[in-house]
Amino acid sequence: MDFPSNSKPIYLQIADFVCERIASGQLKPEERLLSVREYGAQIGVNPNTVARTYERLSADGIIYNQRGIGYFVAADAQQRIISQARQEFMSTDLPQLAQRMRLLGIDLDTLSQTLAKLLAE
Repeated sequence: MDFPSNSKPIYLQIADFVCERIASGQLKPEERLLSVREYGAQIGVNPNTVARTYERLSADGIIYNQRGIGYFVAADAQQRIISQARQEFMSTDLPQLAQRMRLLGIDLDTLSQTLAKLLAE
């Protein structure tokens, strides 16, 4: 696994990657995740880093631990992730986009036409 962001801790980058896989449907509800050691070996990080990732995802309700069996994707994980991402987009990304549009003089009609083309691709 490649860790491109120097400003974001590796355990959070791994959490983002796991969430992307859940949101896209690559990891299904109730699917068992690799063990901390297996996943650490697979992506080339210390198992403690993966443990920290799993703890974070557990605290967020994305995965859960069945003692002695392993970690599993929560039944509602995909909905939680998408809801959280939408909320973040609306509160962070969209205001930044609006500010950039004002700065560059891009009106809503131009944005709408361009966006329609991009979504059709």
